[in-house]
Amino acid sequence: MANLSPALRTPLYNLITEQTTKLTTFGGWEMPVQFAGLKQEHQAVREKVGMFDISHMGKFVLTGQKVLAALQSLVPSDLDRLTPGKAQYTVLLNAQGGIIDDIIVYDQGKNPEGQERVTLIVNAATTVKDKQWLLEHLPEEIDFQDLSREKVLIALQGPEAPTILQPLVDQNLGELPAFGHLEAEFLGEKAFIARTGYTGEDGFEIMVSPEVGKQLWQTFGSKGVTPCGLGARDTLRLEAGMGLYGQDMNDETTPLEAGLGWLVHLDTKGHFIGRAVLEQQKTNGVEKRLVGLEMLAKQIARYDYPILHSGQKVGIVTSGTLSPTLQKAIALGYVPKELAKVGQELEVEVRGKTYGIKVVKKPFYRSEQKPR
Repeated sequence: MANLSPALRTPLYNLITEQTTKLTTFGGWEMPVQFAGLKQEHQAVREKVGMFDISHMGKFVLTGQKVLAALQSLVPSDLDRLTPGKAQYTVLLNAQGGIIDDIIVYDQGKNPEGQERVTLIVNAATTVKDKQWLLEHLPEEIDFQDLSREKVLIALQGPEAPTILQPLVDQNLGELPAFGHLEAEFLGEKAFIARTGYTGEDGFEIMVSPEVGKQLWQTFGSKGVTPCGLGARDTLRLEAGMGLYGQDMNDETTPLEAGLGWLVHLDTKGHFIGRAVLEQQKTNGVEKRLVGLEMLAKQIARYDYPILHSGQKVGIVTSGTLSPTLQKAIALGYVPKELAKVGQELEVEVRGKTYGIKVVKKPFYRSEQKPR
């Protein structure tokens, strides 16, 4: 029998296991599923504030001349739109236009030597693959730092997140827009703080050393911030219509198929890997499309359940849950383009029986308090 590699643990593992024993392996890391309970954690983020240990995410720092120009050939989004202090959600593509990973590119401006600094946050399960792809395609003179295991990353999410974080930093967070980021003095250390997240609410993602990260987790806890696990992270992101790599998108789906057409800037940028495929899809249309779905019955449509039309399988569910906020069963799934219009009624097979489901507009939930 092959030796199985032990699951990785974040620097916050010991603190987390003092609060919960409900753990799972995700992306090669041993992570908390829930603390007090999924619904309670979900509600805390929607109504107040919650914190997530997301230190398992990949963290790369690229330094050198023309870093953004080099990245331009690897993503369909026009990175010329970025300015220091801004970020772009985008995707790495293969030659077939398939999504290698969805990532966030943070433009940190120039260092004292005049070199560009760019931080990339990538998915935990694809960190090794992404690193290899980037090193193969970026110029050798660009310095590549992999801080994935060296830094703690904590997500503070919810309408009260600014109130909790502001007293701890030396800069005015009220001036930081959505997808803005900065470096601030934080518990005696320079911290990277971004107004980004994966919940559909206002919030921040904070990258610091393990020592400061442990202090931060405890400080947030002392201020009444609810610790949250992967369970709530999944229901929150699904309500917000955000895809999960490996389920809702992969290296065989293009951004146009995955509902990420807004990331594709064919008119304002030149060559990039996968462009020819996306140009063709833009002209001829896609054959399938990721859509939002709402169950017409009480059953829940879950990952890999068949989607039917007139008794024939036409697609699959890629994500599904009972929405704690909406109290409805919601899902994402791929269907043929002709069946992707809002209001289209379909069926889904749940444990051998079929139930009604309809295509609805995404996102399922939109926060009124999230900064634009």
